[in-house]
Amino acid sequence: MKINPFSSPLLADLYQFTMLQSYLEQGMQETAVFELFIRKLPPGRNFMVAAGLEQVLDFLENLQFSAEELSWLATRFRPPLIDYLERFHFIGDVHAMPEGTLFFPNEPILRITAPLPQAQLIESRIINILHFETLIASKAARSVLVAPGKLLVDFGMRRAHGAEAALLAARASYLAGFSGSATVLAGALYGIPLYGTMAHAYIQAHADESMAFEHFARSNPNNVVLLIDTYDTEAAAGKVVELAKRLQTEHIHIKGVRLDSGDLAPHAHNVRRILDQGGLQSTAIFASGNLDEYRLQTLLGSGAPIDGFGIGTALDVSIDAPALDCAYKLQEYAGKPRRKRSEGKATWPGRKQVYRYYAPQGEMSHDMVALEDSDPCEGEPLLVPMMLAGQRIHRTRPLQEIRQQTLARYVRLPESLTELETTTHYPVTISPALQALAKQLDDEAMTH
Repeated sequence: MKINPFSSPLLADLYQFTMLQSYLEQGMQETAVFELFIRKLPPGRNFMVAAGLEQVLDFLENLQFSAEELSWLATRFRPPLIDYLERFHFIGDVHAMPEGTLFFPNEPILRITAPLPQAQLIESRIINILHFETLIASKAARSVLVAPGKLLVDFGMRRAHGAEAALLAARASYLAGFSGSATVLAGALYGIPLYGTMAHAYIQAHADESMAFEHFARSNPNNVVLLIDTYDTEAAAGKVVELAKRLQTEHIHIKGVRLDSGDLAPHAHNVRRILDQGGLQSTAIFASGNLDEYRLQTLLGSGAPIDGFGIGTALDVSIDAPALDCAYKLQEYAGKPRRKRSEGKATWPGRKQVYRYYAPQGEMSHDMVALEDSDPCEGEPLLVPMMLAGQRIHRTRPLQEIRQQTLARYVRLPESLTELETTTHYPVTISPALQALAKQLDDEAMTH
């Protein structure tokens, strides 16, 4: 079948279609409200960064079934469902936290208000998108906070879990404050700045390391970053100094050198000394090789003179926290609040708003989750309308703008939340009216 796997509505769990068929046959098409939230933070995380909303809105705007998809479904489901899907287009409302918003457990980051069959059908793909980009953005944020002002580049495409994961990891990490990515398609699609050097194979393909450096410099005169650890790192740094002297007359500048193996801190100190003594004080040192936020913290804490880092596998698979305990749950149907009461998975009922409060000096103080209409609060409301009746109501924001706003939000984080080794609880309270509604529904359930 000629189906785009990244946009097909068949990218869903089977039970979305089995439930949809039953909803239609039972006439259950009144308005439903679903909310997406995480139940708890992964170990070592103090906050999360919302990401992926742009892809969710694109998905909803363009959601329709092709003749080929309908034909395939017709072999498994009854005609009323196929007829419904043939005319399908999303007509619901979307309220969400803007991308780059910092959030915490039990806070809805997305609310869908739509006829029940529509709100149910989109569940799997919405979780799929928001879960992954939020996971990666939240991982990337930790490196940004540990290494302020440093060049940070996503190097993880080759070990990401598939093509879409590689692209969305580049997007999410840039949104969270990374400087750019090595993934070329991410530059073409999202306008993300691209960074890259060379592979060890390039050096090995030449009979002489100095010749390799010179060939690369002449072929890429505006981006001369040389990989110097193929054989002997310090000896290669000396060759870079000699090459720089020969290239001066041609106005070719060696922008940087890259270290990719060994004990990076002492190598960086030695290379910095060699470059400085050779007059290359402005030539940067870039490091890569199994890096994450913890190694960045150690390297920078030791005073290693490294100007930038390429972070790959650990970022693109969020290696220490590869999944979030997130959920997309029904909170209201046909005008009545609904509450899941499962042990360990109970939900707060009704359509809600999240309000943020700030200390006098400007840093985040606490949040409150409250009922949207009947429980107004004075804090900053975090959920804002993004789509009404299936139509976007805001322009698509440039990714660079989202990135700048995300960086501005970090400034308002309490310092304790930026620590890697310390788990700090940020206060999120449940409003009295919301608690009362939950108790009311529990009491009613006990009488039935």
